[in-house]
Amino acid sequence: MTKETAIKLFEQKQIRSLWSDEDEKWYFSIVDVIQVLIENDRPRKYWSDLKSKLLKEGSEVSEKIGQLKLQAEDGKMRMTDVADTEQLFRLIQSIPSKKAEPFKLWLAKVGRERIDEIEDPELGFDRLMETYLKKGYSKSWINQRLKSIEVRKELTDEWDNRGVQKGQEYAILTDEITKAWSGLSVKQYKNHKGLKKENLRDNMSNLELVLNMLAEATTTEISKEKKPKTFTENKKIAKQGGTIAGNTRKEIEEKTGKKVVNKLNASDYLDNKKELE
Repeated sequence: MTKETAIKLFEQKQIRSLWSDEDEKWYFSIVDVIQVLIENDRPRKYWSDLKSKLLKEGSEVSEKIGQLKLQAEDGKMRMTDVADTEQLFRLIQSIPSKKAEPFKLWLAKVGRERIDEIEDPELGFDRLMETYLKKGYSKSWINQRLKSIEVRKELTDEWDNRGVQKGQEYAILTDEITKAWSGLSVKQYKNHKGLKKENLRDNMSNLELVLNMLAEATTTEISKEKKPKTFTENKKIAKQGGTIAGNTRKEIEEKTGKKVVNKLNASDYLDNKKELE
């Protein structure tokens, strides 16, 4: 699941949120929502009691609640109960609060913002830049990251045109590109950086991002020229695009004597107040 992490505000209270491109919906931290609605210092206890109550009543809502990693107050990523907008509306019905109706209007506004971003992608970039700045990333790195999103979108649009299916086929082709330029599969790359569910690109240096963009942009251009008709042909082109960037990586390493693909991740830089460069 490709995710865009954001901090949403309701009456100046923070609500941790995740946008899923795969599901095309927002997921919200339930304890953050409860904190806003009940205004006490024990939202986790309230949610635990409410879950038990809903289970006893035979409600399906609590059974469908999932978990995603969200940043906690200590800066660490922790598994957190999350709900989509529909689930939240149903949960709110079970929470006596004078803020229930304003919160529903707020949720509707959040949904409207996402539709606006789809119609005008520049709005999405502006909000994403704000999110990265809040996390402590440098402006130079953020500009590079936003460009990488644009390059990735051009590639996935090309894959769509060639009949590549979202999900597993996207993942396979991405893996081919990544292996060809970095020498590691996506899973190996994430392990190399000590990542789990975190976004790999959010933990790349500027140079890693540039080479990843080169690999994806080259794949896009080759695909436009070759016009592959089968998944096997798309896979071959993905490897070709990645190999071109891989050759560039090897030349850089030969000249600098340093490995481009490193073990550092975002926390290594941000914890030490260094730029991801």
